[in-house]
Amino acid sequence: MPISAENISGFLGRLAERVPAPGGGAAAALQAAQGAALLGMVARYTTGPEYAEHQLMIGRIIAETDELRSLALRLAEADEDAFAAVADAYRLRAATAEEESARADAIAQALVNAAWPQARVISLAGLVVDLAEALAMIGNRNVIADVAAAAEAARASAATARVNVEVNLASIADEEASLEMIAETDRADDIIARAAQVTDAVRERIRD
Repeated sequence: MPISAENISGFLGRLAERVPAPGGGAAAALQAAQGAALLGMVARYTTGPEYAEHQLMIGRIIAETDELRSLALRLAEADEDAFAAVADAYRLRAATAEEESARADAIAQALVNAAWPQARVISLAGLVVDLAEALAMIGNRNVIADVAAAAEAARASAATARVNVEVNLASIADEEASLEMIAETDRADDIIARAAQVTDAVRERIRD
């Protein structure tokens, strides 16, 4: 059953099992999905005459958060599939030199494939933070704390995905792929810092 079709209890039960996937990668993607969903909720509460001047932006935020939520779910599923492929590659026969070479190639490619969903989660978390920054100043004050919750979810997503990419990089021999993934992980610090700034801005607005 795909993650997007599971209930929360079922997914958490699988997450707790002694299996390679789902794991931290799927969790990182779902953190981003939760952040996007929270922003979609805040945007839907930011409607009516009081917010008329912001309606074009609010409409864009609603559309984008819905798309990001769906994309995050697909990345969670891609991450799970990719790690299943890594496990399959490690189980390949290596009784002959030819089989051993084929197994090594399969493992190398599977590890590259497993790192990409997490690299994309970092980018997605950054997009969630972009939208949180926009909503922090104009969102309905009654639900403004949920903008901070969304930013914190995106921050956790980016931080977790970065670690997941880094642990795979240690085993990836493909230099070009490694450099591309390093470029993605380098973005995480900025995303994490901006998410913290969103939370600070929301707390300041609450205190006003």
